[in-house]
Amino acid sequence: MTNVSTMTPVADQPEAPAKSGARLGLWLTLPAQLLVLFIALFPILMQVYISLTDWSPLDGIPWWRAHELWIGLLNYSDLIADSRFWGAMWRTLFVMAVCVPVQFLLGLGLAVLFVDDFRGKRVLYSTLLVPMMVVPAVAGYMFFMLFQSGGPVNDLLSIFTSDPVRIAWLSDPDLALIAVMVADIWQWTPLMFLILLAGMISVPQDQQMAAILLGASWWRRFFTIVLPRMKSIIIIALAIRVIEIFKIFDTLFIMTGGGPGVATETISVYIYKVTQQELIWSYVAAIALAILIVLSVVSVFAIKRMQRGQET
Repeated sequence: MTNVSTMTPVADQPEAPAKSGARLGLWLTLPAQLLVLFIALFPILMQVYISLTDWSPLDGIPWWRAHELWIGLLNYSDLIADSRFWGAMWRTLFVMAVCVPVQFLLGLGLAVLFVDDFRGKRVLYSTLLVPMMVVPAVAGYMFFMLFQSGGPVNDLLSIFTSDPVRIAWLSDPDLALIAVMVADIWQWTPLMFLILLAGMISVPQDQQMAAILLGASWWRRFFTIVLPRMKSIIIIALAIRVIEIFKIFDTLFIMTGGGPGVATETISVYIYKVTQQELIWSYVAAIALAILIVLSVVSVFAIKRMQRGQET
């Protein structure tokens, strides 16, 4: 008789080939993984290294010898006391606090309108997505012309007044940022609309049909079924726009150049000026690292909220 204890279980036989296959896959992908790690990690380590020195390309020494100008955390202490940096940061946060909610509400309203079929939907859908396809620098030039004192915006306002309107939008410190925000809302509301429409279409129809049969109104279905199901999509859309607001540059720089004075100088424009005009690269490295940390915190928060929403 065959000894049962000496027989190899059938379930254990594929274990060795599976391990060897996983090991082979690891070795095959290891060069690509190391390359991606180097591409992602090296710039950050270089940035941290430069931010701890007083190095500048004007010093005449290569960056890898920047330790000869070691100053430790002085750049970071200067950053904390830099009123211009905090002004640029607050302006960026103000633009974010205005543009992102407006883009979200407009995008959500458009998504509600376009979730159902109607005549001319394809034409209007394509038209609404056009602003998103425009190069930001071109959009900046468009709105630069629109907001001139003799431009179409003032001409349109003149229709509602008895006297000609000649508002110097881009030269007024109190109005220039409004013009920039209008341009940003015009260009990136379609992106919010596209993301929210995709999320709204993915909501299961059987639940809405069941709610209709139970007599639920449109508003009740929207707030109890549609919006909760779109929680992850909403978080992704808001996180994308929050991060992109910190990178707004092309449109703003074409329209105002950060002026008049520093009235429209957001954090990206401030970094550009310090880098290209003042050439204080070590200080810029400290600023960029601080911004990276802030955006990383925002991203981690968004991911955790998204995972929590999926669990519930």
